[in-house]
Amino acid sequence: MIILRHCESEFNRLYNLSGRDPAVTDPSLSAHGQDHAYALVEELSHKGISRILVSPFTRALQTAAPIARALGLTPQITPLVRERGMYSCDVGSPASVLAQDWPHLDFSHLPEQWWSPLPEPDHALSQRAEHFRQQMRREAQDGQTLVVSHWWFLLELSGQSLENGDWLPLSP
Repeated sequence: MIILRHCESEFNRLYNLSGRDPAVTDPSLSAHGQDHAYALVEELSHKGISRILVSPFTRALQTAAPIARALGLTPQITPLVRERGMYSCDVGSPASVLAQDWPHLDFSHLPEQWWSPLPEPDHALSQRAEHFRQQMRREAQDGQTLVVSHWWFLLELSGQSLENGDWLPLSP
């Protein structure tokens, strides 16, 4: 699989300016983040990606969208790879709102409030990452799976800190 941290969100942009939580829930990508998401198409289009799993947060959906379009794939909404509940940005949009905003994607399996509690305990994050690893091991896929997720979850999954828009291959 290939893991990808979402591109820069408005939360990331504002947090980097002030060092404080800017109280932005489920932020969109910043202008820089949007440009970066489109640039990732060139980087990832020749990696044999045949499936995209994406967190239901808007910033992850917006990061995955140009890659999915370029590859002719429909991202699969995967709440298991959501961000850890630590900051205002980790409060998501209700499933009904996401379904309206992204009508071509399937949110029917999500509860209305699908995100983690604030704060999500360490053991809960670890269990979620291990459950995802096991799920990926069980699912034999032709081609690569791209997983579009978030800093805390990807750190727990890989042991590596990824910057916005960074990606790397990872075996489950």
